[in-house]
Amino acid sequence: MELYLDSANMQEIREAFQLGFLAGLTTTPTFMHREGITDIDKTILELSKIVPVLQIEALGKNASEIVDEAERLVGIGLDRTKTVFKIPISLEGAKACKILRDKNYLVNLHLIYNIQQAYIALSAGATYVCPLVGRLQDQGHDALSVIEQAVNAVEKYNYPSKIMFSSVRHSEHVRNALNLGVHTCTIPWKVLKQLPSNHFTDIGTQQFFEHTKLMTLKVKDVIRDFPSTISFNKTVFDALMKMTISKLGAITIVDDNNNIHQIFTDGDLRRLVETNGEAILKSKFTDFAKKTPITIDYEAFLIEASNIFKTRKIDNLVVTQNNKPVGMLDIHDLL
Repeated sequence: MELYLDSANMQEIREAFQLGFLAGLTTTPTFMHREGITDIDKTILELSKIVPVLQIEALGKNASEIVDEAERLVGIGLDRTKTVFKIPISLEGAKACKILRDKNYLVNLHLIYNIQQAYIALSAGATYVCPLVGRLQDQGHDALSVIEQAVNAVEKYNYPSKIMFSSVRHSEHVRNALNLGVHTCTIPWKVLKQLPSNHFTDIGTQQFFEHTKLMTLKVKDVIRDFPSTISFNKTVFDALMKMTISKLGAITIVDDNNNIHQIFTDGDLRRLVETNGEAILKSKFTDFAKKTPITIDYEAFLIEASNIFKTRKIDNLVVTQNNKPVGMLDIHDLL
């Protein structure tokens, strides 16, 4: 099924066609009016240089005027092999379609609202036959039945035309188009952007990134560049201030030789204050018994850190290099 963009917004058109897989662009005078475009010919020529195939309106009160308009547009510089002229369905429109098709012009007979109109368009040899699904549904009609009948007619009678599913309002319409075997679907940019999105895809992709990160990055690649040690001659209050400034949930207490004395966490602080009151803030770490924290080497992969966090049920690891503390790894650094 060909995928077309339905728009006249230059910014979104340029963005959409950078994707590289869109078959072309459909646009209308109404779209251009909404965008404040006043020089239609200039805009059409600009668009023809951006998109692979451009479908534009060729208006006229009768077949002769419609054909003249299509030829005029080719005359201003459009490539007739890459331009589809959109004509509202009518007997004069169908007549113009036949004339243009005999000259190898590409034609889209559109504004189709029922299978009878589609039949005339097919009989006239239209390159594209275009029912407006959203508008039909707005009026309470069974638009999908019209689409299905048109697709069946093409297949049963071997018409060379392509049925184009247009007036798309949401991604469900695209699913309808695929299930009904439509040959072409033209959709707004906002709907196109929704098509590849899915909550579970987002979750799976994030997991892939996280797991790749764990297996390829090392601890040294993610530890934060904050001072993460403090002398055991300092007070609990000094440690609290340093933790607050560095935004770390823990700090490593070291002796005069930079050997690890203990790790002090915000959880330790809460427990000490609960037991001893605010007086504990003036206590020095030399008053505390030495306890060896769990450490991880600076060169270790993050997967090792992740396993330690899970198995030991802790939130912080002291990072060491040559058995000396060089940083602090928080469980949130892995996220």
